[in-house]
Amino acid sequence: MVKVKTYNGGSVGTRDVDVSAFGERVLGRTLKEAVLMYEANRRQGTHKAKTRSEVKGPNKKLWAQKHTGRARMGTPKSPLWTGGGVAFPPVPRDYSYHMPKKARRAALFTAVFGKLRDQEVALADGFPTDKPSTKAALAVLAALDMARSVTVVTEGTDRNLWLSLRNVPGIHVMPVADLNAHDVLVRRYLVCTPAAMQSLAARAQLHKDSKRQRSESDAVGAKAARPTRPQGKGGLSGN
Repeated sequence: MVKVKTYNGGSVGTRDVDVSAFGERVLGRTLKEAVLMYEANRRQGTHKAKTRSEVKGPNKKLWAQKHTGRARMGTPKSPLWTGGGVAFPPVPRDYSYHMPKKARRAALFTAVFGKLRDQEVALADGFPTDKPSTKAALAVLAALDMARSVTVVTEGTDRNLWLSLRNVPGIHVMPVADLNAHDVLVRRYLVCTPAAMQSLAARAQLHKDSKRQRSESDAVGAKAARPTRPQGKGGLSGN
């Protein structure tokens, strides 16, 4: 159990949250692999430089090969010359790749576990619902002392809250279905609505149960596949 800040009815308090569903320790290697994947998938990969065959210019040899006293030289499009081509230049490419789905889920839940352990998670119930209001939404985050760098998570798409905070630097609003490990780690604080936290904890518990079931089935399969020693006469082996 860890204590998290809560905001309800204009007052700030604390509440005990069970974090056992999110894990027992932070999986640093899984988090690193997930962050590298998400950062690579954000790259456009539009870098480009010209080779000597793509540079505009003459192909005529600059001077004779021999008897000039100078180093031998061919076309001015050579990479040795200013304005020439580039040897082994960068070309457009796709940097994107994907981790297994179960590994991405594990990265998300261990990232949330780390935030909970560091007391950087809060539950807020009181965001504007009738109409967008940046002042009212920021007042909730300011009361929690989490208005600088924060990811606000809602159960579903909350257009009023998104319109309220879309122009505030350092604040990002998203539904829990779109949340990933990179979104959790890229900002310092994580503020969830109670319904969003309940949904996230249910998903984490389902992931934990399925992992335990797979481990148990693998253990049963390994035990069944283990060869048995032949028995001799009288039940003694080797006699």
